[in-house]
Formats: sequence, structure tokens, C-alpha cells
Amino acid sequence: MNKLYCRFYQQIMRMGMPLMPWRKPELLEGEGSLSKLPALIRSKGIQNVLVVTDKVIASLGLMDPLLLSMEKEGVRYKVYDKTIPNPTIDNIEEALLLYQANQCEGIIAFGGGSAMDCAKGIGARVARPNKTIPQLKGMIKVRKALPPLFAIPTTAGTGSETTIAAVITNSLTHEKYAVNDFSLIPQYAVLDPSVTIGLPPHITSTTGMDALTHAVEAYIGRSNTKETKQMAIDATKLIFENVYTAYSDGSNIEARKNMQMAAYYAGVAFTRAYVGYVHAVAHTLGGFYGVPHGLANAVILPYVLEQFGESAHKPLSELADVVGITDPSDTVEQKASKFIEAIKNLNKEMGIPDKVTGIRDQDIPTMVERADSEANPLYPVPRLMDKGELAGIYQLIMA
Repeated sequence: MNKLYCRFYQQIMRMGMPLMPWRKPELLEGEGSLSKLPALIRSKGIQNVLVVTDKVIASLGLMDPLLLSMEKEGVRYKVYDKTIPNPTIDNIEEALLLYQANQCEGIIAFGGGSAMDCAKGIGARVARPNKTIPQLKGMIKVRKALPPLFAIPTTAGTGSETTIAAVITNSLTHEKYAVNDFSLIPQYAVLDPSVTIGLPPHITSTTGMDALTHAVEAYIGRSNTKETKQMAIDATKLIFENVYTAYSDGSNIEARKNMQMAAYYAGVAFTRAYVGYVHAVAHTLGGFYGVPHGLANAVILPYVLEQFGESAHKPLSELADVVGITDPSDTVEQKASKFIEAIKNLNKEMGIPDKVTGIRDQDIPTMVERADSEANPLYPVPRLMDKGELAGIYQLIMA
């Protein structure tokens, strides 16, 4: 790896960021805001939509009020509920056929990051019918407007309702990668905490730590702006104040609402300031073994922060101050160490393991290659790591 080239590439990307066509979704916020969506859809002249979700969401009946309201508004719909964790190209192509067969005019993503990634992939294929998902892999290759996309997050974690990324898995090669394009940012997002009330504790915890990973990796990176730093700070503070309450008392609507805003803030932060090696490693675990993304991030995060060493001490010490876990006499290094320890404690309190089971030694070389290819030269991490150091991270997280 040519470290000088990586830093030069990142500097050019950072200089170009203010010129990019950034936008944020139009928000419907607060308890009961989901009920306003059907009328909004109808007001846009959309008569037929594809609803993208998964079997669990569909079986819980969380969508029933929305579907009933759409029927009353005269908005027709078809439901695609076969999205799997770490959605695949096959998911997208199957749902695309349903979209086309029913002459849909818009897409509703109802669920966690997987449903939103799948919906974005469908939209990209509608916009680019002659391009396959592998051909759209990477940066800014869609370059055409998607059908109207309405994101309804039922977890507080991915922030996908505000990001330019759709993370897709190729089930044949076990490769997991991102399609990144400004057109993938949903036009509308519904942040209704009531749809997260039924979320199981283990999903609440791991998706919450996913949001924390977004905020922390964005904050410690080298491509921050004033806005992304503040968004990451706000997200980190909200998560430390609310994630355990949401985990232990799932009916606490205030904690649920705050976690939704934290995920949104973290999404704004990392989609502009990028992530880092935690995500690069986590994506390979999802691609090879189907490890849920939030769980992978939660486990990996403290290990990577420790490996950064002194290069990350200052920003981590600032986040430690933000969450109120420092003493006036603490050094920068001590504050950073306390912040990493606080992450470990949060994981432990919420039953998140400190290792990943099932990693095979023979898979590590390929995973290292893919993690390195994803991270370098794009991710503006505090300290660049080579393939040997990335291999060491896999060894550290192996059960």
C-alpha cells in the first residue's frame, strides 16, 4: 500500500466534497408521523408503490396500519418481503421484476438497513436498467434519478435513510460491497419511534452500536467538516444517554425517539466524512458468514480503536468529554482509554459478545484483501494500516 497515494487521494476527495450535490431527505418526524405518509405519496401523484421489507417485519404486522391507510388514500401497493440480512443481488433482481410487473412508480423501504439497501438497489436498477449491480459498484456510477424513495427505518442504527450507500452481497462470491451515489439518498424519511417499539432487545443493542460506530469512525477520521463533527458529537451523546434504556425498556418512547435521531445524525456524519476499518472488516464478515452488520461493528469497534493508538487519542478524548466519563486530571491518552472501555462496557451490559464465532483461518487472506481494497485509499482513517495489521484484527476478534 502506498500511504502517500492514499493520503493524496483522500485530500482530493475532501477538497471536492463541498462541490458535491449533497441533500438530506425531507423528514416526517415524531410519534404517529407514519400516518401522514400515504397522503404525502398521493399528493406526489404516485398511484402504485413497491413496499420492500422482510419476513419478520411482515409477520409482526408492523406495516398493517400503513397498508390500510394507503388503501384508504387509493394508493395501490405490492409487498416484497423476502429481503434477507445482508441483502443480495438476487433479492434486488427478484423485487425488480415485481416492481416492473405491477408498473410501480415509487418505492417504500420499511425495515432496517437491509430493507433500505435492497430498496436503493432496486431504485438503482430502475434508473439504470442496462447496468447490473456489480457494474454499479463503487462511487457515482448511477448518475440518474431514482423513482421516489420513502424510507421508514424500524431500527435506530444504520442511518441509511440519509446516506448515499446501498451495501449489497454477491451470494456467489460472498463479496459485500457498496453502491455509492447521491441519487440513492431517499427523498423522504419517516422517523416514527412507535414503529421501533416492538424491536427485540438484541437488535436494539446491535443497531444502536452500529450508529455509534458510524459516529465514532466519522469523528476520528480526517475528512470532517464543522457539520459532520457536530452531527457525530450529537449522535454519540444521544447514544450513550439512551441506548441502554431502549435496550432494557423497549417501550420507552423517548429513548426510542432519541435513538432514531442519533442514527440519523450519525448517518449524516458518516455519509459525508466516511467510515473506516471497522466497516471494512465488518463487511467481509457479513459477506462470508452472514454476520449481522450491527453486531459485527459492535464487536470490532473497540479493537480497531485500540489498534489506532496515539493517532486517535485526541478525537477519542474529546468524545469521552462529551459523554461525561472523564476527570479534570486525566491525560488525553487516559480519556481515550476511558472512551474505549465505555464502549466495551456498553457491549457487555447489553449482552453483545467480544468475539466473532465461526471465522475460518483459510478465509482470512481473502477477507484481508477485500477489506484492504474497500478501505484504501478511500477511508480517511487516523492511521493507515497495511494488510498484515488488518490480518491481526481478524485474529483479535476470532472466538
